[in-house]
Amino acid sequence: MGARYNFRQWGDGDDFSEFDADELLRLITDEYLETGDLAEAIERLLTDGFTTKDGDRIEGLRKLLEETRAKRRELEQQANPDDTMSEYRDRLAEIEQMEGEALQELLQDAEDSDDERRAEVTRDLVNQKSIQRDLMPDAFGERIGAYQHYDFVSSEAREEFEAMMEELREDVLNTYFEANKEFFGNPDPEKLAEMREMMDALSTMIEQDRRGEDLDPSFENFMDRFGDYFPGAENLQDVIQMMAERAAAAEAMFNSLSPEQQRELRGLFNQMMGDMNLDFSLSRLVSNLQQAMPDLDWNGRPRLRGEGGSFSDAADAAKQLADLKRLEDVLGNSNPADGLPEVDIEAVRRNLGPDAARQIEKLQKALKGLKDQGLVDRNGRRMELTAKGVRKIGQQALKDLFAQLRNSPTLGAHREPTVARGGDREETSKPWEPGEPFNLHLGKTLRNAVFRNGPGTPVRLLPEDFEVEEFESTRRSATVFAIDLSLSMAMRGNLAPAKKMTLALTQLIRSKFPRDFVAVVGFGELAHEIRVEDIPALTIDYNYGTNLQHALALSRHLMRNEKGERQIVVVTDGEPTAHLMANGEPFFSWPPVAETLQLTMAEVLRCTKAGITINTFALDIERSQFPFVEQISRVNGGRTFYSSVDELGTYVLDDFVKNRRIS
Repeated sequence: MGARYNFRQWGDGDDFSEFDADELLRLITDEYLETGDLAEAIERLLTDGFTTKDGDRIEGLRKLLEETRAKRRELEQQANPDDTMSEYRDRLAEIEQMEGEALQELLQDAEDSDDERRAEVTRDLVNQKSIQRDLMPDAFGERIGAYQHYDFVSSEAREEFEAMMEELREDVLNTYFEANKEFFGNPDPEKLAEMREMMDALSTMIEQDRRGEDLDPSFENFMDRFGDYFPGAENLQDVIQMMAERAAAAEAMFNSLSPEQQRELRGLFNQMMGDMNLDFSLSRLVSNLQQAMPDLDWNGRPRLRGEGGSFSDAADAAKQLADLKRLEDVLGNSNPADGLPEVDIEAVRRNLGPDAARQIEKLQKALKGLKDQGLVDRNGRRMELTAKGVRKIGQQALKDLFAQLRNSPTLGAHREPTVARGGDREETSKPWEPGEPFNLHLGKTLRNAVFRNGPGTPVRLLPEDFEVEEFESTRRSATVFAIDLSLSMAMRGNLAPAKKMTLALTQLIRSKFPRDFVAVVGFGELAHEIRVEDIPALTIDYNYGTNLQHALALSRHLMRNEKGERQIVVVTDGEPTAHLMANGEPFFSWPPVAETLQLTMAEVLRCTKAGITINTFALDIERSQFPFVEQISRVNGGRTFYSSVDELGTYVLDDFVKNRRIS
């Protein structure tokens, strides 16, 4: 029926820190790298909630679902139309008792008067009233209809009945129309005639719209006459939705009762609407609303088991319960990434408050941003990162590793930036030291002098003011990252950090050293080349084996045409346990057999003769337990780093940057 837009005044809490797609991607990265399932990572984050980098807590959909269910249980105890019906029945019984007592008192006074004629007339009147009352129908709606044509003897009973009927009319009208009590309080014939005209005009417009005809009256003319009934409506769809939701809530109120109770309550409403000459117009309108808004739950059966309240209160509760049910269905969606965009923010605001609405808005915006910014896409029903998304993860990982490197008291302490000439100029500079090439960065040098001396001329330079430009090396390198994908890597929690390190370093090479060659090889039972874009979703090889021999052979093959420095960065958590047999099939044994170690070392020798350096990062390995990795270093001349999984990224980054520069 078209979009609805709601605006509200800026209020407390609207300074909620910004949360965007980049941060959402950052928050799901570790989970995604751990499981290789993007949808699962997003689902866990959206379900459990999280704390942003600014310290703001965003509750997950599970918490909001619990609040929704609690609110629903609370609402179910706030109204009960059957209880309300009983209260009206009790009031009518009290009115009937007043009238009966008044009749008996009238007869007693006549008989005590010693006026036989008066007594006879009074007895006839009392008998006539008694017969009239005895013949009244039992159904409550029909009974009060009969009393509207009854001439009360008791003025007190008549006044009570009129007051009850006034409340009933107001209650029935408020059940179908969302308006304040003053608007429908004691509606006069003129107001009722206006309501009937409004319903007929709205039905006509809905029917014309359904047939594709021009509206008569126009929506503007309709609102000029009847706009007070629909505050805030801006178009016909708004009016239809407001009326349809209220009518569906009234139907839900009826449906909450047993069949017998429904018949009694519907009879009362039909009687009241008939008395006000609104029954035909309302029936026509409800039928049109059902056709215009078929997606509403017209057959809802809420549990209204509270005490008292009015019929309009019960309709209010039913309408809110319908809101909560829709919200509960969406929040309980088995795929939160699909359900979240469908959450009605206004429904959340009405039922769970502005804080919950703001948090849902933030999540919707960030989730939508993943798609709009080209970070994620769908491949059939599967959600996947795009190449841009993979680069973004790599950038985030690289930024984190550099931050760790800067904060480490040991790692990176030996690094010195180069000022050698012959390469591309970088965007950085450093204080000049005696003996270094004097490639002055004039702007920063003058800035240092002005900061030291203050403004004014001439600017006097001292050696400590000098800053020199840094240049990137022009040499070309080739790097293959060989990542162990054996079962133990996942069982020990080593795979995700290895993937994160690889993404960070490949991002560094592609952005900082675009002429370099970089490739990734994964190895378990067998080795295979991996596209960088596939690394986040990479999972372990459930076949047994750590086939380092095949990994080194494949890495050497990938770099066969590359010139300059070449290196293989091996990340593993154990010794080789598999090799390729002569027929090309893998062979596995634990503990490793001599043939596996010999064939692996033979491949190390081939890499060494080809001038390829092998640097091994051994995760959670005791040196005495797996001496083979040190043998690789002794034969090849590369380095072996024994690091924990938490230090892996910074160790590799530090070693790579240090050895990539020219001193």
